[in-house]
Amino acid sequence: MSLLTGSIQSADWGAIYYDLLSAIPDNICGGQIEIGWLRDTFPEPRNDSTEVERIQYAWAYILKIIGGYLMPDLSRNLVHLRWLLKFVDFIATDELS
Repeated sequence: MSLLTGSIQSADWGAIYYDLLSAIPDNICGGQIEIGWLRDTFPEPRNDSTEVERIQYAWAYILKIIGGYLMPDLSRNLVHLRWLLKFVDFIATDELS
């Protein structure tokens, strides 16, 4: 259960972000990035997009939902990258059965 509820005290957010989404935000402040950066970096996929591009868009979209609606900060413009670690948990779920 710690896989889903554990917390991260310190992490190399740039490396984690690059491993999952193949991009590193210019401005990571305290583990948070701007939602606008997600929108600009991961536009809606086209019909000829690869599966990897579609997955990256979906993860960025989920981060935008979390940061904008579900768990917004006061500015509603930032999202913490700790939520990105939950995607790793989803990738590993087939190994838990």
